[in-house]
Amino acid sequence: MTTSSIRVAARWPEARVAARVQPLTGGTDPDTHVEVPLRSLALAGALTIATTLLVSASVSPPELEGSLGGRQVFPASNWWNQDISAAPVDAKSAAFISYIGSTVRLHPDFGPSPYGIPYVVVGGDQPLVQPVWTAYGDESDAGAPGRPPGYPIPVEARTQPNYIEGAVPGGGLSGDRHMLIVDRDNWLLFETGATYWNSALSRWEANCGAVFDMKTNDRRPETWTSADAAGLAILPGLVRYDEAYGTSEMTHAFRVTVRATNGYVWPASHQAGSSTGALPMGARLRLKASKSLAAFPAEMQRVFRAMQRYGLIVADNGSDMYITGTMDARWNNDVLNPAFHSLHASDFEVVKLGWGAPGIGVP
Repeated sequence: MTTSSIRVAARWPEARVAARVQPLTGGTDPDTHVEVPLRSLALAGALTIATTLLVSASVSPPELEGSLGGRQVFPASNWWNQDISAAPVDAKSAAFISYIGSTVRLHPDFGPSPYGIPYVVVGGDQPLVQPVWTAYGDESDAGAPGRPPGYPIPVEARTQPNYIEGAVPGGGLSGDRHMLIVDRDNWLLFETGATYWNSALSRWEANCGAVFDMKTNDRRPETWTSADAAGLAILPGLVRYDEAYGTSEMTHAFRVTVRATNGYVWPASHQAGSSTGALPMGARLRLKASKSLAAFPAEMQRVFRAMQRYGLIVADNGSDMYITGTMDARWNNDVLNPAFHSLHASDFEVVKLGWGAPGIGVP
């Protein structure tokens, strides 16, 4: 995938919140030999222990690819979760597929580390830190509406792999470097792009940041980007291992990239190209209902049925027909690759552009 084409700088004045606990000391100073009363020493020790226990016990440990508790990401009425199996085909569908190339194979852009996009689940008590936006942050969110500014980035992401796309501790300096964080208690989604822990300056940097309340269907403002070039959330469009190998049907669309795009349509809010003949950001592709899935393993049938019912949403410029999923050690490339490569662009059709927006299809 290529890095999203975005413009980002801070919409709000930078806000930082820092909590510092000064150590309490007691006893005899070895240099001055000043005696400290035993009662003060005991009190100081008790306060130190209590403070340490409070700080260590107050933050829930982050969970990579943690459980979402069976909750659907965004309401059932959200564009990611809309059943498009009966939506009309766009009049230019054949031309769009021809532009991609009818023989282009699907590719699973995910697998065991370092492939795919990871996500981390944190508690509502995770401390907030304010990233520094490295490009025009006037299209970035300082934090969740009605809450203190900042993003709940676990400190582990600085030094441990697999917290950020690319699997480099702290994000590194190349690639898309998406970081996706779910606050399970407040049901909020925080996403950043080009994420990097700048150890020299002791700060997180990212080219943009977007916060989504997963209890609502709120869209980004028109022309605004997100961590994705289309201005959409990334997490709801990922192929997740727990869903593919679960017992229930997958009930959402997947994120797909193409090599070039032309403008944007609902539900996208941002464009990153103007290539004549290319699909716009936000366009939906649907696996044809006539495509037989009987020969595929059960877990792949589940994934492909979702493509027939919910489709693919064009979310970024990259390689044609690359489907995004989670970074998960349990994925088996010997299962993923043959199954995905057996499908071609010609097996898909383009749904009427903008379908599902107010005035175009279901509201």
